[in-house]
Amino acid sequence: MNTITPLLLHYNYFITIFLMVSGLYIVIARGNMIKKLVGLSLFQSSVYLLYVSPGKILEGTAPIIDDAYSIYSNPLPHVLILTAIVVGVATLALGLALVVRIHEAYGTIEEDEIFDREKGL
Repeated sequence: MNTITPLLLHYNYFITIFLMVSGLYIVIARGNMIKKLVGLSLFQSSVYLLYVSPGKILEGTAPIIDDAYSIYSNPLPHVLILTAIVVGVATLALGLALVVRIHEAYGTIEEDEIFDREKGL
């Protein structure tokens, strides 16, 4: 029981690693561009979790100086992740717009079919 307890305390890191590996696998293994964007979004979400997880300290409060509190949490990781979420949404929107343009030009969003058409030209 003592060896399981430290593992259960860090379950969020196991979830983060699982999401990261899943997102990377989807980006590498799939040929559909929409699926690649979903994998990229999943990978980005796992990075957000990786940064936010250690940012919260148990029994820590916002860094407002008061004699009643002695443990403070750093809000900087959370603020940086808010910015990263906005950039991630913009990147996803740009990627989806590019996929639409590629579909208009080639009639498909499968990488293999596009490469085959380029070789034939």
